[in-house]
Amino acid sequence: MRKFGLIGYPLEHSYSSAYFGEKFKREGIDAVYHNYALKSLTDLRRLVEDEGLDGFNVTVPHKINVLEQLDDVDIHADIIGAVNVVSVEDAGGYKILKGYNTDYLAFRASIIPLMQPQHVSAMVLGTGGAAQAVAYALTEMGIECVFVSRKDCAEGVLYSEVDERMMGRFKIIVNCTPVGMWPKVGARPKLPYKALTAEHLLYDLIYNPEQTKFLAAGIKAGAQVKNGLEMLHRQADLSWEIWNAHAG
Repeated sequence: MRKFGLIGYPLEHSYSSAYFGEKFKREGIDAVYHNYALKSLTDLRRLVEDEGLDGFNVTVPHKINVLEQLDDVDIHADIIGAVNVVSVEDAGGYKILKGYNTDYLAFRASIIPLMQPQHVSAMVLGTGGAAQAVAYALTEMGIECVFVSRKDCAEGVLYSEVDERMMGRFKIIVNCTPVGMWPKVGARPKLPYKALTAEHLLYDLIYNPEQTKFLAAGIKAGAQVKNGLEMLHRQADLSWEIWNAHAG
């Protein structure tokens, strides 16, 4: 039986285990997928060895700091500076860990059908691993990006600097933060939502709950909205392709 899993903290909100469990049952695959809630990655290699993992996904808050635990990194993940998929290969008793990023591919594929002529620039909320993958995908598509952060960021602005003029210029807004995620569903990023219009596209990487307060504000304004469930499914399927390509 092959073993896979998700590493991050916390993990109560995640649907990954259920998704892979259903996939394995539906397709008759002899494999299991478990959650591993790790506050730090100090014992990551021991976990891989003890559990006999054949591959794993990585989620917040470890998408960036997992890089220092890996033996190799795919070129796209290296440029992005974040990893959400790791393959495990046995090399004479030593486990080779190689990192990949499927977030950017999954995000790009899921947002393309929603793009309209006015969607030429985007505000990316957050600066973590998911935000870096989203910005990479958007930049590849020729979309101008600016990060919005709670702290000073060389490539972005503070939430307090986002005004109605900026809201009017950046017609795509992507929430890559956990703000509004279960169980704290009453929260939303601090933006001047009154400036939203029907020309805006709001994308929330959160999928639990299905409709966040962030997306609800977009719906109220008549904007296009999308949550992160399709992105989750797409990146999971891409993860499975990677693990099978490196199956020993």
